Amino acid sequence: MKIEGYSPTIRRKEMDAVLTTMVEDRVGPGEHTQFLIHTAKEILKFDYCLALRSPVFALQLALQALLARNPAELPAVQFDALQGDNENETVPKGRGVIISALSPLYYERVIRGLGLFPLYCDTAEDSPLMASEKLNALRAAKPLCIIFHHTLGYLPEAEMLSDLGIPVIEDCSQSAGTTLGEKNAGSFGTLALLGLEEKDMITAGGGALLFAANRRDAAILRSIGELPPEYLLPDLNAAMAAVQFRDGAKNLTRRKELAQIYTQASLQSRHKRFRETDGLEYNNYAFSLVLESGAKDVKAYAKRKEITVEDAFDASLAGSGAIPSAQCPCASSLALRTVLFPLYPRLGAQAADRVVKLIMTLP
Repeated sequence: MKIEGYSPTIRRKEMDAVLTTMVEDRVGPGEHTQFLIHTAKEILKFDYCLALRSPVFALQLALQALLARNPAELPAVQFDALQGDNENETVPKGRGVIISALSPLYYERVIRGLGLFPLYCDTAEDSPLMASEKLNALRAAKPLCIIFHHTLGYLPEAEMLSDLGIPVIEDCSQSAGTTLGEKNAGSFGTLALLGLEEKDMITAGGGALLFAANRRDAAILRSIGELPPEYLLPDLNAAMAAVQFRDGAKNLTRRKELAQIYTQASLQSRHKRFRETDGLEYNNYAFSLVLESGAKDVKAYAKRKEITVEDAFDASLAGSGAIPSAQCPCASSLALRTVLFPLYPRLGAQAADRVVKLIMTLP
């Protein structure tokens, strides 16, 4: 039987919750959405939250809220090696948004749709996160904010998240359950976004939470005001997400068990794992390996074993070719050489054994 590379966390509990919502003859935003916010608040420890239909809406609203605090058009600056087809682009101060080259594709469309400018930051050679020296160089553009996409669930050093003097938006879609020191992902920045899409850590069929950890930053979200129901998360998705929040500890334990045996197997291969930040308690969103060569041979070998091995960053800006490889060479290299192996709570013991054997015998 073929082992798929990814499977959303949907069990009988999630299905029962959705059926209960349908029986109530109300599937739009309602009591289940409010219950999800209450449940998530207990776990994530935020002050205020909006439950929205899409991470696209969440990012738009977060950026609009930050723009409202900085309404004045400041003088433009010439900044080298920015975005798009131009080697140089005139960027108004306070209108640039620093993002990782391995961020999701929709980031650029949202940023440019608001009249802002994406400032692409290359990654480190041994991490899927923005390189600190490259991030600091981009700060010369006096940006509006930095969006930290916690790629594959990893977090950078706490100082990179909290001591920049610039508003920070954390994207915790893949890092829910990851902790750094005694703090949860999402508690370092000004605002945090938690996607609920098919391949996010919480798989609710769509949607996102946009939240602020403390009262001061919560005022930014409250300033958005009352939203039309078309922006808000429907009860069907909220009911599914609430179950996964309650079962989060169990799912994290299963992911950790799989990751431990995969890691031992990977020590017998010539391929590498990403460097982790000191003090990081990783959520094991995925099991990734950075290959010594291209991914073609490994994927073909896995296919013969009826196991799906996926490119880690094919849906990212760098991986899709939206950014010239010369502009962010480290991210472009990782996009070509990083693959993901099946790791999800529903994976059975026999299937996990097959994945272990695959990892041990990789070409």
